[in-house]
Amino acid sequence: MILTKYFNRFFNSSQSSGILLMICVFASLLIANSSLGESFQNLLDRQLGTDFFHLKYPLSIWINDGLMAIFFLLVGLEIKREIVEGELSTFRSASLPVIAALGGMLVPALIYTVFNSGTPYAKGWGIPMATDIAFSLAIVSMLGNKVPASIKIFLAALAIADDLGAIAVIAFFYTGTIHWSYLAGAAAIMLVLVLLNVLNVKKHIFYLLPGMVLWYCMHHSGIHATIAGVLLAFTIPTNFSETEISPLEKLEQRLHLPVNFLIMPLFALANTNILFREGMVDGLFSSFGMGIIMGLVFGKVIGINLFSFIAVKAGISGLPTYSRWHHMIGAGFLAGIGFTMSVFIAILSFKGNEDIQSEAKFAILVASVSSGIIGYILLRRTPSKHQDPASSGISSGN
Repeated sequence: MILTKYFNRFFNSSQSSGILLMICVFASLLIANSSLGESFQNLLDRQLGTDFFHLKYPLSIWINDGLMAIFFLLVGLEIKREIVEGELSTFRSASLPVIAALGGMLVPALIYTVFNSGTPYAKGWGIPMATDIAFSLAIVSMLGNKVPASIKIFLAALAIADDLGAIAVIAFFYTGTIHWSYLAGAAAIMLVLVLLNVLNVKKHIFYLLPGMVLWYCMHHSGIHATIAGVLLAFTIPTNFSETEISPLEKLEQRLHLPVNFLIMPLFALANTNILFREGMVDGLFSSFGMGIIMGLVFGKVIGINLFSFIAVKAGISGLPTYSRWHHMIGAGFLAGIGFTMSVFIAILSFKGNEDIQSEAKFAILVASVSSGIIGYILLRRTPSKHQDPASSGISSGN
């Protein structure tokens, strides 16, 4: 019973998924730079699947395109829930994190472009736009009641809005040639899913099976397959009841464990296997490395706080309860932890060029660690405006 109790605490803790991700990142780095590195890469390159439906791909593709679609399904469920009944359900409550997220995407992309315009790295402008929900919320949860609960909610809502923006960027700017017949098939499946929602069909199986076909059509259409996860999520029924758990909430609860403790760790293991080479540290000071680092570490905090300041002064939004601008600055630095989504966009940006991907991953790693440390220190040293009895950890979304 004691063992079960501690395991339950571990798996229900908002910090645990972030801690596990950190362990997997360092494990992947160690493996890549050890005698096991070549064997590990061969495992990731191993072909799995069947040629019958044109579904034979390396293991790394199954992780990045297949398992990550489940991650995006969970993100989509969280976004829909927040829009329908949560932090994004009213204009005033949604406005600050959404406006802040917009600034946190535009300013880093602009900074990256200033460094890399006209270079072979120019198409990587989306890399510093993303915020990693799991890592950022894991760190803010470690602060306990030293941070107002409203700041934790703000950061969660900002990260969700940021993810929605990143999903849109992937859909519109990081796709290849469009195959319209498959896209038409995806549209037909979406009509079926919407019809199921209208008819108030509640069993998950009637959504998940067509969702797999939707993923297949999306994968072959040229639009990145992970978008299928978000589209599927928006068709899952929900409700406004505080007593009855909706199908959306049930599925969200069931996905947290496999996403946080299997899919995200596998993604970290598969995509942080950076082989350190001579000159990589020097690469951090190249236009490419500086664009990523400056975009994540400084672009995020500047964009988030500049747009938030404008929204507050214009009377559109208000600061989170019991918070100061120092809290907002600390949260802005934590939003600079772009690990998962930034690596994902880097892979899409420079598909087929492993050297550039490795440089990007290393710069993202350095920037994310720096942002996390700075944000943690600032938030730990900033007192709340008033006593906040509600300050407590919140569940990390994904």
